[in-house]
Amino acid sequence: METTLRRTRWWFPLIALLVAVGAAIGLGAAPADATSTPAPTDPSQTYQFQGIVRSDPQTPLAGVVITATGDGFEGTATTGADGRWSIAVPGPGAYTVTIDEATIPSGLQVNPEHVSREFTIGTTNSQGVLFQIGEPGSFDGAGSGGDDGEGTSSGSGSGSSSGESSSSRFSWSQLGQRLFTGLNFGLLLALGAIGITLIFGTTGVNNFAHGEMLTFGALVFYMLTTALHLPVWLSVLGVLVASAAFGWLHDAAIFRPLRRRRVGLVQVLIVTIGLSIALRYFFQFLFGGGSETLAVDNSAVISFGTFNVRVSNIVSMVVSVIILLAVAFFLTRTRIGKATRAVSDNSGLAAASGINVDRVIRIVWVLAGTLTGLSGVLYAYFVGASVRWDMGFIILLLLFASVTLGGLGSAFGALVGAVIIGLATELSTLWLPTDLRFAVALVILILVLLLRPQGVLGRKERIG
Repeated sequence: METTLRRTRWWFPLIALLVAVGAAIGLGAAPADATSTPAPTDPSQTYQFQGIVRSDPQTPLAGVVITATGDGFEGTATTGADGRWSIAVPGPGAYTVTIDEATIPSGLQVNPEHVSREFTIGTTNSQGVLFQIGEPGSFDGAGSGGDDGEGTSSGSGSGSSSGESSSSRFSWSQLGQRLFTGLNFGLLLALGAIGITLIFGTTGVNNFAHGEMLTFGALVFYMLTTALHLPVWLSVLGVLVASAAFGWLHDAAIFRPLRRRRVGLVQVLIVTIGLSIALRYFFQFLFGGGSETLAVDNSAVISFGTFNVRVSNIVSMVVSVIILLAVAFFLTRTRIGKATRAVSDNSGLAAASGINVDRVIRIVWVLAGTLTGLSGVLYAYFVGASVRWDMGFIILLLLFASVTLGGLGSAFGALVGAVIIGLATELSTLWLPTDLRFAVALVILILVLLLRPQGVLGRKERIG
């Protein structure tokens, strides 16, 4: 009886921590209020234009008037506190979407080429529209800034920063904004990257289906908050439980049988690639190929000097730091954590010492699933409270880059690598188009590995 209590004692603080995390995220987000313009509910109006008006990736603009006209139709919408707007149109066809420059706050300007834009809606029932807004003169000679005028083909228009242009002028306020955003992005990447490195350390498997574990967490959160209308804190707890079960299922149904049959790592690698493809298109089959907006309000903004940040992003950073500290405590202070490190260093010696290697690996899969599912929830907030069927696959290379940059098999190295990648991707947008920000991170990875192949915190190993 005493042995059983000793084995289960470490679960109680973990459960308390998960409850606290759910409550914290619930405080940072609430059900969408009436200030946002909702999507039309009239079944006869299934076509719409929508988007978010922002002065930068973090600052929504309220009170901006948008007008859509075409074929005798004219509709108008005003952005809410979160910058969101939508205009329902009677059916497919060609429309002109115009932003009222008089409603733009003083000190800002719309790109002259984007004041009035032409769209043809019909292939999708929802068309996203983006407007480039910056300081006066920032668009002089800049052309369209690389924006093709088509918004998002899926029609979400809901604010991944990849759809927005970077300002053509450097400013200290933007530097502070990007530093905050990059640190936030790096911390949420770290939650997913640590799962990858723990799995690799204990099993030697590079799991290319890890991105789908992140997508799974975001989609479950969407179902619980938007489809079932559960409170945010309860939805987060549901995501953590479902993600933990998803990680357990990965090992129980696929990887443990492969280990027992002593399947080679190359074959297992191919299995993970196939699993990634299968899960990704299964998600697309269930949720469609577009973006879905979460029914939560993340528009609350706090000003810090010359730049603004969303409360949800502050909560995201705090939650990430708390969870990462908890993981560090788990790995360094608990018996299971020490056993995990022992299996990672030498599984054969760990087994000879009496450690149940299979049990440790199963716990690692559950922990990796939980962390990655939580990372999916935070990433959904980061890209504008929206989810996609392939959102995890989009940043999968960044997750692997974080692990490789920090040092394969090192959980603390994954944290350092993720922060470096997050800062690099966001700071690069001060000078380069946002579409290139992920490429910049991978270039940095290549340069670091040329100088230090084992990664930042990796260990040199002698071969032969």
